[in-house]
Amino acid sequence: MTKTNIAIIGASGGIGSAFVRLLSQNENNTIYAFARSANATTNSPLAGNATEPSLIPIDYNDEESIRIAAELAVQAGPLDLVIVATGFLHDQTMMPEKSLRNLSAESFQKNFLVNTIGPALIAKHFLPKLHKDQRSVFAILSARVGSISDNHLGGWYAYRASKAAVNMVIKTASIEATRRQKKAIIVGLHPGTVASPLSQPFQRNVVPGKLFTPEYSTKKLMSVVQNLEIKDSGKIFAWDGQSINS
Repeated sequence: MTKTNIAIIGASGGIGSAFVRLLSQNENNTIYAFARSANATTNSPLAGNATEPSLIPIDYNDEESIRIAAELAVQAGPLDLVIVATGFLHDQTMMPEKSLRNLSAESFQKNFLVNTIGPALIAKHFLPKLHKDQRSVFAILSARVGSISDNHLGGWYAYRASKAAVNMVIKTASIEATRRQKKAIIVGLHPGTVASPLSQPFQRNVVPGKLFTPEYSTKKLMSVVQNLEIKDSGKIFAWDGQSINS
């Protein structure tokens, strides 16, 4: 059976950990699971489905940490799949803006650092680790609210802007890949509204039936990933396979 080498960045979050659990069920997958969580203390991946892989520490604010992580991720060979599942929307002191009067430099800096700069630096160091001569996928979790043409409600300035920016990173990286890694597919993935700490304050506003478990969302996203073609590179896809306009 063909072995598949996978790196999951943001593996301790709601969606990232669900990806780890799902992909660990296949004994042919070798998974490198990276996280900022305090219990990420090992650099040893686990191939197989007996248990989940241990978390490998990474600091998204430190480019050297990202570079080292990328080197660790190719111990078993070039990568077939990279999933960047990091994300920030709110914390105890910062909530999405409802109006211009709520804007702050701090909010924009935090959103862009986690949602745009971190994924861009991960792309810088992990994209060269993909296979050069066979199909591979580099996927970043994005969001429908990052679509400029789909913005009908307003608000959430910093989060929307950071996701729109990472969508441009995805598109631009996909163009460069056509010259360097012709079989690499670089996409953004919108997981829908997932029952996780990130969405918790806003779940009461979700349409019935549209609040997904992390397990449901990741299964749908993996179905999208498995059906991607080279022509899809640079695009953003929702959990149901629909392409999202930028």
